[in-house]
Amino acid sequence: MTDGAGHGTTDGPDATPGSTPRGDVTDTRAQFRPADHPHDHFLLTTVVGSYPKPTWLHRARELWNDDEANFDDGDFDEATDDAARLITGEHERAGLDVVVDGEMRRNEMVEYFAHRIDGYEFNGRVKVWGHNYFDKPSVVDEVEYGEQWLVDEYEFTSSVATHPVKVPITGPYTLARWSFNEVYEDDEQLTYELADLVNQEIEQLVDAGARYVQIDEPALATTPDDHAIVGEALERIVADLPEDVRLGLHVCYGDYSRIYPEILDYPVHELDLELANGDFEQVEVFKSTEFTKDFAMGVLDVHVAEVESVAEIKSNILRGLEVVPPEQLTVSPDCGLKLLPREVAYQKMENMVQAAREVEAELDAGEIDLDAPAASAED
Repeated sequence: MTDGAGHGTTDGPDATPGSTPRGDVTDTRAQFRPADHPHDHFLLTTVVGSYPKPTWLHRARELWNDDEANFDDGDFDEATDDAARLITGEHERAGLDVVVDGEMRRNEMVEYFAHRIDGYEFNGRVKVWGHNYFDKPSVVDEVEYGEQWLVDEYEFTSSVATHPVKVPITGPYTLARWSFNEVYEDDEQLTYELADLVNQEIEQLVDAGARYVQIDEPALATTPDDHAIVGEALERIVADLPEDVRLGLHVCYGDYSRIYPEILDYPVHELDLELANGDFEQVEVFKSTEFTKDFAMGVLDVHVAEVESVAEIKSNILRGLEVVPPEQLTVSPDCGLKLLPREVAYQKMENMVQAAREVEAELDAGEIDLDAPAASAED
């Protein structure tokens, strides 16, 4: 079996025969299990998406935006290719099962896509938090699908990767909520129109070989009562996609009790949720109703530059095993790592992978009681 990009995989003990309706727990994760995986148990390890850019890439972007500099599109493309190749390799060296290119070509999660969607225009930079800004767009005409958004990025990353590649894409609800809407009756209507465009892009990605797509909706858990809108948007997004395409939904920075258990009805295989930053207090939310999806749990706090020890991360992973069995657990940072020093981001990833492999070995040996409460790293 391959992952659609030529990477060898094998059916592990998590695989089940046949297929189930989209959104139920299925064997979509088995295609990402390495052929030489050393343990019977398999905790899928990956990252959410963004990663610190090399300093020289920031300088290359400045030159590219400088009309007086002798630095054209070809020069900038070469720089982003080099950065994508470098960071993809860094992810592989850390041992991640599924990698991304760190979003080296993207400047911001809404702005990047709005530049590629007909109907948007830009008004200037607004402050998000701290010293971070983004160019908040406005919808001034009906949105339409024009140029491809991520296909070139995916094809390049796959060509330089030896591990399977995941594609993060900003979801329609966040694209709508974090823009000014000057055309549509309300953000719900705009969300549905954007969902149709996201569906077109994912179909193009699937045609290019992508088999793991993560839809980012950070706005979801910050707004009460809109989970039904996101659910309808996801139904539009997944229409006619092949059953072997693994779909994840990433949600961060919010109150999950607003959206759980309703999000279990979403037509995705995996829910990727931030928990480390809140000291895992919200784990209790997911115990109220059986967690029927794969659980991609944030075990690294991306807000702090201290590197979690392997022992601490192992303790965090055990908190996830309070919610789902090992065959449903994905190990990931809370969110993108882009605001951290690069050496810190790398060491966090490397420790995370080592922690996951040690937990797998202890599960194989029967040393972990899945019915017992998790112990803290200090115990």
